[in-house]
Amino acid sequence: MSDERPDWARRMAEERAARGWSQLEAVRALMARLPGDHDILEQDLLRQWKRWEAGGSQPTKYKSAIASTFGTTTGAFFPERGRRDGRAEVLQVSGMDTVDIIARLRASDVDAATLDALRITADRLCCEYAYMPADQLLMEGKAWLGRVVGLQHQRVSLAQHREIIALAGKLSLLVGCVEYDSGQPRDAEATRQAALMLGAESGEPSVQGWAHEMRAWFALTRGDYRGVIAAADAGIAIAPNESVAAQLYAQKAKAWARLGDRQQTEVALDHGRQLLERLPYPESIEDHFVVDPAKYDFYRMDAYRKVGEDRLAEQLAGEVIRAGTDFDGTERSPMRIAEARVTLGVVAAREGDLDSALAYGERALGGDRRSLPSLAMVSADLGQVLQSRYGHAAEAQEFVAHLRELRRAP
Repeated sequence: MSDERPDWARRMAEERAARGWSQLEAVRALMARLPGDHDILEQDLLRQWKRWEAGGSQPTKYKSAIASTFGTTTGAFFPERGRRDGRAEVLQVSGMDTVDIIARLRASDVDAATLDALRITADRLCCEYAYMPADQLLMEGKAWLGRVVGLQHQRVSLAQHREIIALAGKLSLLVGCVEYDSGQPRDAEATRQAALMLGAESGEPSVQGWAHEMRAWFALTRGDYRGVIAAADAGIAIAPNESVAAQLYAQKAKAWARLGDRQQTEVALDHGRQLLERLPYPESIEDHFVVDPAKYDFYRMDAYRKVGEDRLAEQLAGEVIRAGTDFDGTERSPMRIAEARVTLGVVAAREGDLDSALAYGERALGGDRRSLPSLAMVSADLGQVLQSRYGHAAEAQEFVAHLRELRRAP
């Protein structure tokens, strides 16, 4: 029979099972997060918990505490739906499509409507990062970046100039990310540095923070874990209250996990979780430069896989796949899903299930939209398990050879 419970009810049961807790133990963990609720009785809360897991009622009063009990954010556990369609908004706000925008730029008609259309176009491209083919996104991103940079030489107000520089910074961030995904690290680093300078010139801490986040990401995929921590700390210092800081904390957690420090891993994850809880739910959860609550589960999955918490990593991988897949099976977040499948493959390999491990691994490597450095990095975990436990198996060695080719890809 299919599970018809709401996603949050199913997740409550799965999170509890991943920790090996009984329902009573889960209630006691929840009560530890409710220091001001002295009047509530354990047995009363246990009855409510049973109803929640069955999907019979929603834990309205306790949503934040439940998410905290399981180490995630309220928005990830009880998600809201996205509220934005970038392409439709360009027309709705400005009445212009791409052809109209370019025509007005050529006519030097830089008014508020034109800038609005440019901003929303940049947002749209950032929302399409997850699934648009890399070569197409790189071409479009560079084209729009060139158009925006060209506006600096036109007569504009001081406020318009600042917005143009900030837009150029955001588009530079996007172009740099796609360059790095495509195996062009030198180009990506140059573009990242340009974005950092544009963020400083425009006074946009978010752009500067994301430029430091890119530095942390580059360092992580190179195995420079102390460099990750240094870059993350620099970004947090500049943008401590922006959503990028949550991702910077997550990058620190990934680095600490690879350095084998479980305590610092948990500290970094909790700092990021607390920051996301304080921020309003984002208007556009598809934007690559917005840390949506569900994305934090993706980072926790990586950290727990590295520290050997297989049950938690497996449970979170399932959440990442569900959150990134539409009702019709379309994968909205193919790169996150690929890394989730690698995680499932690692868990399967550690449990002695070679066939499942290889099936998950091959499916992860077979996607069209992927970040080569990130996928190669996480897939190396699967390769290491296969080498150490199944070195005699020809199919395991064939997969390891596939991984080597991936790491050499341009």
